[in-house]
Amino acid sequence: MWSFFLYLRIPMEAGNFLIASPTIIGDYNFQRSGVILVDHKSTGSIGFIVNKPLEYTLDELVENVNRSFPLYYGGPVEQDNLFFIHQLGALIADSIQINENLFWSGDFDQVMELVNAGRISFDQIRFFLGYSGWGEGQLEAELKEEAWILKDTIDPEEWMRTSNEEFWKNQMVALGGKYLIWSNAPENPMSN
Repeated sequence: MWSFFLYLRIPMEAGNFLIASPTIIGDYNFQRSGVILVDHKSTGSIGFIVNKPLEYTLDELVENVNRSFPLYYGGPVEQDNLFFIHQLGALIADSIQINENLFWSGDFDQVMELVNAGRISFDQIRFFLGYSGWGEGQLEAELKEEAWILKDTIDPEEWMRTSNEEFWKNQMVALGGKYLIWSNAPENPMSN
């Protein structure tokens, strides 16, 4: 019930984080994941998993890129498309504001020019393959089922600049209580 009560206290909006409940076991897409919501409307929600780095880098995927930005698995929808979240605001045309400090999307050609010119640092932008999406009422239902723990905005310092493998564990520690024990549990509790 904890996450349901947390859900009732925080209005769901862009910039919120979804932390996968420890009960999501065996779901490769979302197990031990943190998802930032970039858009939430009555018709559905869009987010990106922030803590699942891929083995590929941007320069391996996009031609004429001269810097090796890491790529992240953003979710199971449109996995062959590249998306990005950044802290550059008006510097990138057509950016969509998530909250005061974060934006997503924008003029891709302009981003690539800035990347190649060295004007964007690794801690200002994150690139994703795929995204996470929910249809009308789907995310609300998953919150009521306690599949997710809804958290208010998390400082970009915490998720853009820190170890991604530790993100979920750190969130369990921060939640405390019944979640604390999960912070040290193996990924597959059956293998313990």
